[in-house]
Amino acid sequence: MLAQCFSIPKGAETLEIEECKARLLELLKEKALKVGKFVLSSGKESDYYLDERVVTLSSEGAYLTARIMLDMLKDVKVDAIGGMTLAADPIAGAIAGISYTEGRPIDGFIVRKEPKGHGTGKQVEGPITKGLRVVITDGTMTTGSSLLKAIEAMENEGCQVVKVLILIDRLEGGREFLQSKGYDVSSVFTRDDLLG
Repeated sequence: MLAQCFSIPKGAETLEIEECKARLLELLKEKALKVGKFVLSSGKESDYYLDERVVTLSSEGAYLTARIMLDMLKDVKVDAIGGMTLAADPIAGAIAGISYTEGRPIDGFIVRKEPKGHGTGKQVEGPITKGLRVVITDGTMTTGSSLLKAIEAMENEGCQVVKVLILIDRLEGGREFLQSKGYDVSSVFTRDDLLG
């Protein structure tokens, strides 16, 4: 039945998780890693930048990211995944789609930086109701401050944040900051994986 909806490239569905991780890391190094002088959203300066959306918005990158993160969530009871717009959006969308095909549907959501100034005035978009168990995600983590804003927005919606799952941890204190507030934090990769 799934084959009637779309065609998965031959062999992709049989890739082991470690093979998916190796290929995703290769894509991130080739396409997302930029070297130079950059100012990050945290305000910190850095001699490298990770434009992971180049990968997470590609068909292959979205698929690999979703497969890996779903595997990391296999022992977590979760209803929905999302985070602060924009970097979390392709990750949440890919996971929502792949999770459905794997018979373990996880909905997606988007957290706006501020509540809408029109219409319903919502800050969170998606099929969210009070009491859901949610995962907060993002492409990269530096200080953890934007992740905390997404966490607070979801808790204000009456949801329980059961995990924070990041694609790349820059190893600049974000994990420790969020863990000190009681959140379970994991990442697919760290800065050392990309720069090593």
